[in-house]
Amino acid sequence: MGIVSIDDDLHEQLRKATKVSCRSINAQAAYWIKIGMLCEANPALSFTEILAREMSAAGVATPSLVATAA
Repeated sequence: MGIVSIDDDLHEQLRKATKVSCRSINAQAAYWIKIGMLCEANPALSFTEILAREMSAAGVATPSLVATAA
């Protein structure tokens, strides 16, 4: 493990994102790095497709949300 130097503004955005994602600052940074790497390596896939593949690979069942007529 190493230390990464990031811009103060980006660190502030990380701090804010942790409140929404319920992750630590380090976990949020690691998540963004992983997703960014996957997006760069798979430019033909959308973020949603990449996330669905990662969830499936982890064995997480993600049910589809179907809109119902009111």
